[in-house]
Parts: sequence; structure tokens; C-alpha cells
Amino acid sequence: MRPRRRVLPAILAVAALVAGGCTKDDYVAPPPATTTDAADPAAAADTLATLQSAVREGDAEAARRLGVDAAAGELLGAVVANAGAMGLSDVTFRYVTETGRTRGADGWDGQVAVTWRVEGLDEASARIELPVSFADRGTAIGAIGGAGARLPLWLAGPLTVHRASGVLVAVAGDGADARRYLTAARRADAEARAVLPGRDGLVVEAPADAEGLRRALDTDPGRYATIAAVTAPVDGTEAAGSPVHVFLNRAVYDDLDPVAAQVVMTHEAVHALTDAVAARRAPLWLVEGFADYVALREVDLPLTRTAGQIAAQVRRDGLPAALPAPGDFDPAASHLGAVYEAAWLVCVTLAAHAGEPALVALYDDVLAGTDLAVALREHAGWTEAELTEAWRDRLEALPGVAG
Repeated sequence: MRPRRRVLPAILAVAALVAGGCTKDDYVAPPPATTTDAADPAAAADTLATLQSAVREGDAEAARRLGVDAAAGELLGAVVANAGAMGLSDVTFRYVTETGRTRGADGWDGQVAVTWRVEGLDEASARIELPVSFADRGTAIGAIGGAGARLPLWLAGPLTVHRASGVLVAVAGDGADARRYLTAARRADAEARAVLPGRDGLVVEAPADAEGLRRALDTDPGRYATIAAVTAPVDGTEAAGSPVHVFLNRAVYDDLDPVAAQVVMTHEAVHALTDAVAARRAPLWLVEGFADYVALREVDLPLTRTAGQIAAQVRRDGLPAALPAPGDFDPAASHLGAVYEAAWLVCVTLAAHAGEPALVALYDDVLAGTDLAVALREHAGWTEAELTEAWRDRLEALPGVAG
């Protein structure tokens, strides 16, 4: 199985804002199960066709009538409302197979293929398969999603949606902070485009809680418990053009001070707008360091704040021998704050030596597949060894290191 594209989360470690990476295998649909007496695939397909038409036509009442009970009806009505508010297009629901799970005498779970995209912001459509609980021999729907399956936010329940100037924010649960998120996202978009002109189309999704984030990303419980935000493909695949959105962990993000929250949002916007999750050959120190370079570019903070953890580490352990390695960025690793501060300082070193345009060109080329050594020589006139030595000099000169 091919690896998925990267997931690039932003982690809060003490006072530092950092980010990490992880990968999982592609989702593989379960094999067809033995047909049960309860299952009626033709009826289920007709029900899904009706739901698809309701979503495309904005007919929430038609969707509600497909619910097996009031709660299911409200969910289906919310799905239609969410699709309309987000401006979704290419919405399709296609019955695939049974999952083997039955419910009573006339209910069962069927695997359903779903596509969608945010019109004007997503380059291509997202595509997933997830279980749908059918009832009344396929003529009604009881629930969407299930254990071990990714559940997109727009299919999980009511959303508060705001959209402006090429930025969309969708918030589950309490939507009181939706406009605050939109303001931060618009500023992040502007800050990213100031360095990366021509990039546009930022979507931020805010699940209601940690469980909502886990289901939206299909991750293990607690995987992102300390993470403020995650940039990831919404369908978890490596398909070309698959939409990449920013997902907020509100339990962490909402506790950040305004400056820190903006740094996180801008950092993630850089990942999303440059599709950094697809750049599997690019070193993580460049991917994460560049995102922090853009996010901290207009922030007036002393080095004791932005590089305090790496300074303390150098003072304690001495200068690192090499640039940060991929394994250093794992969310479960220790000293994450120091790692991301170190990566940021690599990019600061490059910009100070060759200029910001050269750093941007190097970043673009490496993300596009150019070998790092080639890009370094072309845009900075350095070898990796020379870059490492200059970076070590900058680390040694940090406040508090020598003393």
C-alpha cells in the first residue's frame, strides 16, 4: 500500500509553537460481506440518490424525510445545510457493499463512497468510503459513520460557516468563536501570500472537541492531544490535488494567547497553501522551518521567546552536529519546542545569507522535487555542510547560550 501524504500538526510545547509529522497507510475498504436477508442494495442506492439530490438542490426537508427517526432526520437536514453554507460541489453518494453489520430485523450498515469539494477553494474533490446505517430495508438512514472510519465534519452534524476573501471557516458545536477563527485565517492567508504570491484558497475546519478531531482525521485516541492545529488531506489520501485543510484542536488552540494563536494559524496556512503535505522528499526541517519563518516574520518577539528552548538545549547539551532529522519531529518525541525553533533558525540563516526570495525559491524547488543539495547550491551557493556550520554559528550566538 502506498503511504499517505504527510499530516503536519502544530503542537504547543511550553511557550513554543511547533509542528510535527506522521503517516498512515491508505484506507482500504473492507471486502464484501456475506449478503444478509435485511440488506437491499437497490433500495439503499435509491435512498442515497435521493439524499444526493437533496444536497445538490438544497432541500433540507427532503433529506430529513430519509431519517429513520427525528435525530437521524435532523442530521440529514444539517448535512444539506452544511453543504450549502460551505458551497460544496461534486457531492455524490454511491452504495458500494455491505459491511457485515446488521441492525435488528431490517437494518444493516453499507459502505458508501462519498465525494465533495469546496467550490472555488479546493482544486479537486475529496473521496472517501464510510459506513452508513440503513433501516426499513434500505429506504431510510439511521446514522452516518462508524468506528475506524473517517467522518468529514460536514457529515457529522450542524456547522457554523463563515467565508470571505478566499478563506472559509467551518465550526462544529459552539460556533461563538467562528468569526474569531475567520479573522485569524484571513490574516494568516494574507501573511502567507505576502511571501508566497499567487497562493490562495484556505479552508479551516474546527471540530467541536478532541473526539470530533479524531474522527475527522481517523487517528488513534490522544494522538493530537497537545496539538493546536493539523494540516492534512481531508480524505487522507495522496491523490493529486486532494483537498488539504487546516483542522483546529480547539482544546489547545483556544487557550493560546492572541499572538501565539495567530502564529499557529499562519504556520498552518503556509502548509495548506503550498500543499506541503504532498512533499514527501522535502526535509521536515525545511517544511516546518519555512512555515515558522513566514508565521514569525511580522511578529515582534525577542529571541529569548522564539528560540528560548533551543538555546537552553544547546547550553545544556552543546551544539547539534547536524540539521534536525525527520524522527525529531514526531509528535511523541521529547524537546519538540527546541526542534522546531532549530528548524526555524535554519531558514532564518538561509534568508540572512541569500535573501528571502532565495529562501522562497529554494523552498518551492525542493517541494517540487528538486534535490536539496542542488537547490542549496543554486539559490544559496552553499553545501549542506556549509549551511549546517552557519546555523551552528547562529545557535552559538543565541542569548543565554554562552552564559
